[in-house]
Amino acid sequence: MEKIRHQYIDACIFNEAKKGNFESGDSYHTVLTDDYFICSVADGLGSGPVARESSQVIPQILREHHHESIDSLMNRFNGLMVQKRGAAVAIFKVDFRSKTLEYSCVGNIRFYLYRKASDEMIYPLPVMGYLSGRPQKLHTQLYTYVEDDLFLIHSDGVELRNPKALMRRSGVPEQLYYDILTTIQTGDDATFITGSLLK
Repeated sequence: MEKIRHQYIDACIFNEAKKGNFESGDSYHTVLTDDYFICSVADGLGSGPVARESSQVIPQILREHHHESIDSLMNRFNGLMVQKRGAAVAIFKVDFRSKTLEYSCVGNIRFYLYRKASDEMIYPLPVMGYLSGRPQKLHTQLYTYVEDDLFLIHSDGVELRNPKALMRRSGVPEQLYYDILTTIQTGDDATFITGSLLK
């Protein structure tokens, strides 16, 4: 488990390759500043090194351009997919000052924001397909959040039957992390990130 601890965010990260593979086709990258937190998960098509080549576009771009808008970052990801297998990609940005969460996804990455105070689940619908270098229509969505809202993002190597019940029962990122570990069977590359938005 990799942990991120900050006055505004608390998160736990799991990433594992498909059984028999040394390299995961999933990649993730996070950026944390005093003003915002950015998290992106990519699932390269296929598995092993070829899939990883596509998904590794994400950390490459985020290290240099994390100050740009979500749409700009998604377009940069897409531009670097030319002549690669392609990848499903999701990205979200938490702005600590405005208390907003901006989210965009192309492909089968899943994201959930659970509002404990109101027992409400937000599940933005992704754009179908994957990033491949071809022109891509984006559907970026903006949400507000309040203290203690819980989030979960995962690749399709993680299958959950009832995410809302799981998040309601767990309550905090570390417990949610371990609860997911007990329910998943990682026959595929698997990545998930659990987190809580603080203050």
